[in-house]
Amino acid sequence: MGASQSKDKMHCTRYLNGKGPPPLADTADIQGPNSHKKKSLIKQGSQPDGGKLEWEIERRSLPGYPDDDTIKIIFHFEDGIQSDRHPHPGHSFRGSDTAVYLPQNSSGTKTLRLLEQAFQHKLLFTVAADGNGEYIVTPADIPLKTCDSGGPASLGYPDPNYLKTVRKSLAVKGIE
Repeated sequence: MGASQSKDKMHCTRYLNGKGPPPLADTADIQGPNSHKKKSLIKQGSQPDGGKLEWEIERRSLPGYPDDDTIKIIFHFEDGIQSDRHPHPGHSFRGSDTAVYLPQNSSGTKTLRLLEQAFQHKLLFTVAADGNGEYIVTPADIPLKTCDSGGPASLGYPDPNYLKTVRKSLAVKGIE
């Protein structure tokens, strides 16, 4: 018996004892990822409604990425009223404009696309109290580079691990 015959025979014998193979539809669900099901599992975050995301390319490099231009993402939120997803529904919050920076390379562009998905699922920002007790729109638990320099301690570059770190944080929330 050749190797392929043995392999085929072993494959067939696992369905003994009166059980046949599972239906093809069940096999497809088990064996492969279904992107429609995967996307439906992403829970909505507490980001306020009505935010805007825009991005642009700046013809300058970030520290640590001397050969790449910079992707600047601008997130804009107007002042608003807290919903039931926020700490004090019915109370006001102050909006914000937040700039985030990525290198314009394949990894940075991939991260931009993932951040766009996370924004659509309301995962990037939330409403929280600042040091004065005023409610504001602030980044949630996904790390964002809001400074273009100063290193990791100041949420800036250079930070060689940032793109991997943010993609891992997004993957935990189902954004891949």
